Amino acid sequence: MSQIDELQARITAALDRIAQGLEDRPTAAGDLEYLGKLHEQIEDERLANAQLQERIKALHSKLDAAEGAQAESLRKLDADLQSLRKANQQLRDNNQALRDANAAGVAEPHLINKSMMAELEGLRAARTADRGEVEAVLGALGQVIAEADAETDQNDKTETSDA
Repeated sequence: MSQIDELQARITAALDRIAQGLEDRPTAAGDLEYLGKLHEQIEDERLANAQLQERIKALHSKLDAAEGAQAESLRKLDADLQSLRKANQQLRDNNQALRDANAAGVAEPHLINKSMMAELEGLRAARTADRGEVEAVLGALGQVIAEADAETDQNDKTETSDA
């Protein structure tokens, strides 16, 4: 992105220098051809500048879309973690009830079943949270890889046009 801003600044500076050169140059009959070429160069630079502006807009919209997807992924991950916390609290409560029943010498099969159900729910919530974390990491990695590919492509194009 900084390369685009730098190129845009260079193009704008070049256009300013060309315009200044046109103002300082006397207009003689032999200079009309020269002025025509300069005007053509100015138009080419304006076109290049407009293309860069469009590219900047496209990159900004892609960035906004990527940030939105990442925010949604983080919201989902947060919901999964909240579910995991709730399941773990239920498990702790049921285990405390089992310990209390065991200390009283009373075997409570429904407490054992409840505890097992809470443990299963905790495992499911942990699995969902883990999956959410993996998806968030993969999404971030995908974005980094895409940016690196785009930068590599841009560098290749720049090297090709310089050659």
